[in-house]
Amino acid sequence: MAPRANWKGFLRLSLVTCPVALYPATSDAEKVSFNQINRKTGHRIKYLKVDAETGDEVTSEDIVKGYKVDTDTYIEVTKDELDDIALDSTHTIEIDEFVPKTDIDSRYLIRPYYLVPDGKVGHDAFAVIRETIRSMDKVAIGRVVLTNREHIIALEPLESGLMGTLLRYPYEVRGEKEYFDDIQDVKLTKDMLDLARHIVEKKSGAFEPELFEDHYETALIDLINKKRSGAPIAAKATPKTGGNVINLMDALKKSLAGEKDAPAAKVAREDVKQTAKGKKPKKRVEGQREMLLPISGKGGAAAKAVPAPKKAADKPVRATARTKKAG
Repeated sequence: MAPRANWKGFLRLSLVTCPVALYPATSDAEKVSFNQINRKTGHRIKYLKVDAETGDEVTSEDIVKGYKVDTDTYIEVTKDELDDIALDSTHTIEIDEFVPKTDIDSRYLIRPYYLVPDGKVGHDAFAVIRETIRSMDKVAIGRVVLTNREHIIALEPLESGLMGTLLRYPYEVRGEKEYFDDIQDVKLTKDMLDLARHIVEKKSGAFEPELFEDHYETALIDLINKKRSGAPIAAKATPKTGGNVINLMDALKKSLAGEKDAPAAKVAREDVKQTAKGKKPKKRVEGQREMLLPISGKGGAAAKAVPAPKKAADKPVRATARTKKAG
């Protein structure tokens, strides 16, 4: 099933308009998540909305928004009042200007979206806007309303579609000076910088996110699988530390020596890259939850727990995406 659009409306460049749909480009759905449960009963914890003073439960129709102006003093704002100030641009992404991509400070970036034509009409207008942005080698800056708030969005071509990145407003970005003022101005020797540069060169490579591994997520899956299968959980060994760094030059030299003495990691990485390039892509894995072993349920209806493997299990293959059922 195709993913569900977060927003549908129109993309407008002056008098050129086309219907578009906005889809989230990232997802946290594959991450292992936990529920809070009652240790005594095993039941899930339920939260109630209660009056802070009386302790009485409050129904949804009696809950309104309030802006705190003082201790226990709030200005009540109703839904009708919020609807009255709703922006006219709710259903339109209006392109206001074009800027060089290098002008956008990375601190202003929030999250990416995919923008595609919505329906069978408007593909020509969409292509005109997309190719205009591409030919100018710039980023289009527009405005979009999501959940009743107006956001700045930066649009740039991505293959046959557009990628839109929400941007923060200036008041949302903290200045760096109050954090950096106490950093000491130190003088580094050329030898130190040369050694550090050699270490960087040894570790340099191309940006290949497909080789990234979420070690904590892998450990979570392994822990849950072991608990489901009844395997013993070994206590974690105390990690060894290198001690305090006393001499910076000695630390740099030892780091460089360590890089020279450990070529196996780089060779292994190259093998992974070649394997990834040489083989056809496997059938898409549905997600992290499919990596978890089945657990026996009440009445024997569910699958039985799989016995713990005697040897270390292979690392789970991460899913690249998880399609959600629309609706």
